[in-house]
Amino acid sequence: MNKTVGVKCGKGGKIYSVDTGHFVLRKGDKVLIHTGQGPAFGQVCDTPKRCCKDLPDGALKKIMRLATKKDVEKFEKNSNLERDVYTFCYEKIKKRGLPMCLVSVERLFEGSKIMIYFTADGRVDFRELVKDLVQRFHMRVEMRQIGVRHEAKMVGGLGSCGRQLCCTSFLNNFDPVSIKMAKAQNLSLNPSKISGMCGRLMCCLNYEHAYYENAKKNLPKIGKKVSTSQGRGKVIRQNVLKRTLTINLESGEEIEIPFEDMVKDET
Repeated sequence: MNKTVGVKCGKGGKIYSVDTGHFVLRKGDKVLIHTGQGPAFGQVCDTPKRCCKDLPDGALKKIMRLATKKDVEKFEKNSNLERDVYTFCYEKIKKRGLPMCLVSVERLFEGSKIMIYFTADGRVDFRELVKDLVQRFHMRVEMRQIGVRHEAKMVGGLGSCGRQLCCTSFLNNFDPVSIKMAKAQNLSLNPSKISGMCGRLMCCLNYEHAYYENAKKNLPKIGKKVSTSQGRGKVIRQNVLKRTLTINLESGEEIEIPFEDMVKDET
């Protein structure tokens, strides 16, 4: 059975799941892989693991070869050019007063095209900017407008947890995140508490959502009247992690009981 590894292409780039084939790889090895835009230079970022049998055809990228010294030199040359393009492009955007924010510059490994990523509130007429870039670097230029979540992934940084951003370190795709997830986990709905560096809801709200949904499935909702061993009352709080309910008894007393101590629901 073949094994797979994660290969990260470029700074803040996507991590591809790659079929190791007949190659014996270790974390840190530099390789060339096949992508939709041609060969890409990448670095193995985890240890090989067994391949899932149920993966559809084409789900895994293929390794072209281990990177040679010449490949590494070419990658470094491309990186130097990317820095030059970034500096030049930034200055032109500022000079022309374009309503856009430059995020990143990427040159395809074979050198056929330069990709420029930017954010903007709306449509931007960057035709003159492209002309400036082509005239200066004599290469094809493609401008790509991205969202703020992809910007955070490319730029990187530390989250409120003190660790590297999930989107930069391991997330391949952005799953939908809703305020409902924060409510289900009894989190503060203060935007500053549940928003990431990108200004959107934190991706990690999605990690435990399924557990909370399952744990609350058979619990009485807040406001529901229940019977306990200490009398009847109304549910005012749920603590899924402690597996307890806070009940306001008809006597006015407030108690906290384990899920298992609830006698029954009443209408």
